[in-house]
Amino acid sequence: MSERTEFEAGRPLVLRGGTVLPMDGRRVLPRADVLVSGDRITAVGPELAVPEGTAEIDASGGIIVPGMIDTHRHMWQTVLRGYGADWTLTQYFVWFYLEHGKRFRPEDVHAGNTLAAIEALDAGVTTVVDWSHGLRTVEHADAAADALQGVPGRYVLAYGNIQQPPAEWTSAPEFRDFVRRRVTDNDLLGFQLAFDVLGDPSFPERPAFEAARELGATVTTHAGVWGATGDDGIRLMYEHGFMTPGTIYVHAASLSADSYHRIAATGGSISVSTESEQSAGQGYPPTWAIRSHGIPVSLSMDTSVWWSGDLFSAMRATLGADRSREHLEAHAKGDTVTHCALRADQVVDWATRGGAQAIGRDDLGTIEPGKKADLVLIKNDASPVSFPLLNPFGHVAFQAQRGDVHTVLVDGRVVKHEHRLVGIDLAAARAQAGRTIDYLRGEMGEEAWEKGMNPDIPASKVLDNPYTYTDYRSDSTHRL
Repeated sequence: MSERTEFEAGRPLVLRGGTVLPMDGRRVLPRADVLVSGDRITAVGPELAVPEGTAEIDASGGIIVPGMIDTHRHMWQTVLRGYGADWTLTQYFVWFYLEHGKRFRPEDVHAGNTLAAIEALDAGVTTVVDWSHGLRTVEHADAAADALQGVPGRYVLAYGNIQQPPAEWTSAPEFRDFVRRRVTDNDLLGFQLAFDVLGDPSFPERPAFEAARELGATVTTHAGVWGATGDDGIRLMYEHGFMTPGTIYVHAASLSADSYHRIAATGGSISVSTESEQSAGQGYPPTWAIRSHGIPVSLSMDTSVWWSGDLFSAMRATLGADRSREHLEAHAKGDTVTHCALRADQVVDWATRGGAQAIGRDDLGTIEPGKKADLVLIKNDASPVSFPLLNPFGHVAFQAQRGDVHTVLVDGRVVKHEHRLVGIDLAAARAQAGRTIDYLRGEMGEEAWEKGMNPDIPASKVLDNPYTYTDYRSDSTHRL
């Protein structure tokens, strides 16, 4: 099975003898097989009888999980991997929203999306919501979509534009033409609208919600970001009837119980980006509050300008943040925690089935006959960390990492095998990213490029609200 040519289209494939996590609860299936025919899982169980000529992958000693789903990643920014490692959220706003984000050409968005898409597959993330708020022209949007369709993963293009008011770009004829041309029944490329609600009583975002309703598109929005989007925005969405079961609230890290009640009552879900919330300043990672309100959760990585691009890190950080808060609260009362409230199996669920539920895909996120064959085999026989395998959920959440991703299938197609990407031109992606970096450095100048890693904050702008289409300032964070 070392020859990748054996995975030709249409040939059945079986993963043999792995520990299968179906993600239909806490079930564990030891020494089980998963049979794939076409784009679907056709059978799961021990020692399956398979059609003659079925390709086989030895999964013994490994863990088979559904493809992981990231519900919020600014893929266009990946070309600047690590550049903003020491940024605050305010510095991010300065760099991307106010100063240099508008320098990105369509080819630069293409470079970032291509690199991000490849990075995701390498880490076993088979579906990514591309929170693409750098689409200041339709040419940028076409470049974003072209890049996603050029890499064999599953994506949702969440169309956004931080350089224009949402009411303006969602009503533009060229945007409607893009939707007509590019939003089709392509199973591998979904569509959302991505914009934020600041809480301005005039509700300037209302036309964008009306556009989403007209187009039949769900909305993803950064909510509960300290100083920028808070309870006022949630209240406006609720009062005007725009909180729907398909709405994804990103971060939700600085909201009141009232806002959580509204999200729970209207069936929305929350995308938690723990590494981001811990480091940038949106608020404390909110899983402790979300769980008490019964709100569905998915996980996301936000942007590789700062953080890792895999959901292993997301699961690990989320468990750590939730448990740390639980311990600190107990200690403040002179108490101790005897049993963890958040378990490893729950974060694995959020990274798989939770993501599928958030994007409305009931054919993803679990391993069972009839579901799409988006699968990840975590196995590394060369690593001492691969054994013993005693608690599979805990192993995925705390022990595994992207280097342990052995095989990845998307829609039944093998896109990574034996720790190597299949059918992907990494050299071309590297060259494209290099051209973008050369262009940005040249446009900015070397001094500004170096300074951009720790940019100064202009005194004239309220930088925790970087949007320029309204002067609204929330009383909850600005008490003047």
